Amino acid sequence: MTSEPPGGPSPVAVRLTGITKRFPGVVANHDVNISVRAGSVHAVVGENGAGKSTLMKILYGMQRPDEGTITIDGEVVTLGTPAQAIAAGIGMVHQHFMLADNLSVLENVVLGSEPRKGLRLDFGAARARIDEISKAYGLGVRPDAMVEDLGVGERQRVEILKVLYRGARILILDEPTAVLVPQEVRDLFRAVHELPGRGFTVLFISHHLDEVLEIADEITVIRRGETVATVRPADVPAGQLAGLMVGSELPSPQTRESTVTDRVVLEATGLTVRDAEGRLLLDHVSLRIHSGEIVGIAGVEGNGQTQLVEAIMGMGPLAEGTLTLSGEDVTAWGTRRRRGAGVAFVPEDRNRHGLLLEAPVWENRVLGHQTQAPNRKGPWIDRAGARADTERIVREYDVRTPGIDVTAGSLSGGNQQKLIVGREMSGAPRLLLAAHPTRGVDVGAQAAIWDHIRDARAAGLAVLLVSSDLDELIGLSDSLQVMLRGRLVAEADPATVTPEQLGSAMTGATAAPGTASSPGAP
Repeated sequence: MTSEPPGGPSPVAVRLTGITKRFPGVVANHDVNISVRAGSVHAVVGENGAGKSTLMKILYGMQRPDEGTITIDGEVVTLGTPAQAIAAGIGMVHQHFMLADNLSVLENVVLGSEPRKGLRLDFGAARARIDEISKAYGLGVRPDAMVEDLGVGERQRVEILKVLYRGARILILDEPTAVLVPQEVRDLFRAVHELPGRGFTVLFISHHLDEVLEIADEITVIRRGETVATVRPADVPAGQLAGLMVGSELPSPQTRESTVTDRVVLEATGLTVRDAEGRLLLDHVSLRIHSGEIVGIAGVEGNGQTQLVEAIMGMGPLAEGTLTLSGEDVTAWGTRRRRGAGVAFVPEDRNRHGLLLEAPVWENRVLGHQTQAPNRKGPWIDRAGARADTERIVREYDVRTPGIDVTAGSLSGGNQQKLIVGREMSGAPRLLLAAHPTRGVDVGAQAAIWDHIRDARAAGLAVLLVSSDLDELIGLSDSLQVMLRGRLVAEADPATVTPEQLGSAMTGATAAPGTASSPGAP
């Protein structure tokens, strides 16, 4: 199929011709050809490791192609640095955030583009411009908030604001909806739909095929580093698009028959967490998870889900509350002891809490499990055992990597996620704390991760599942709880509730259909 946009001649904002990029042991892109019409939303889809991120890094000047040309508005350009790409009108919202935690939102946004009044920085003008952009696109950012205090969803919006602030006319959005609930996705889509009318061209990278079919004017499919087809959404159903990507139909998260037992693995009672100023982040949360049960937590980003997972993992102090694991009080235990007792953890932000990006893949398999087999022999790290088990994880979880000695940071986001899930599912854990376990992975990898979780559940694993993918929550969970402002406020039956009903409860609507108030909810 031709890579030219269907529909006949039209002005082209971006043309990639014959792009080839090789790394030691792997060809990331081979003769890739994409044309993006000016004033359009053009989606690029493909499996993890298909070469999408490499291609976008080339367009943004972060990497140089070994072969091929880049044409912007009809002019061949050489983009050797992001600064050159920005000067050419290209901005990129990265899947992995490029923010400084110790700076405010305003400082992050203006960093490198500071407005001046004479010899002084004009922060008043910067704040006014940030407020203007934030309101125009419904981003709702707080200029004076510290980035380290923001949730993942808020960080994403700051990244979008950074690009718009710098005046980019060609926007690369890499997985922009990965942390958003349906209502937030709709808000973002409204803003994206307006962009072409305001003179923007958008490259939209996503693993969610339903989103791509809704948002894009054209879709280019990349498979194993090569362009497969460019199609119109109206001409290709989701199943066919999935087939172009991975050669199979869309997977379903639907859980098989119930495996819930009477044995309580985790019991949390009155968990309360406060911030440094004493504000409640988690407000007397109580729940039970049984062996063979998946308990799903639904909530808009920043409503206490992170604090709940971290409290159970022992990553922060509890103001009040108790935790028992299989009947044993573990409230005073540290994180390592909880891990040793069989608590596995897939964090919501893999870069901050899941990986050492500069360390090789095999060392990341050891991370957090260095006191357990097969990573330990006596008092020492068992390099041979750890390396052999890393090879197993790479095979079983289809981690696309040239080898286990490359750095974790060199892997695509989805392959990083598969490495973490494989590591945490190793060693027969009793309890899995899974925060967005399929975030940033393609449909094929998503199905594999679902299967691993379902199989472990059937073998008795207890799972606390936090996800922004409501279909995933409904499909996998045995029971559902809705979290709002740090409290569990409603229960829902996964067999009957719809994503729309669940989303309504998440935003605070009273008596949302398909849900019932949780005991003790306000």
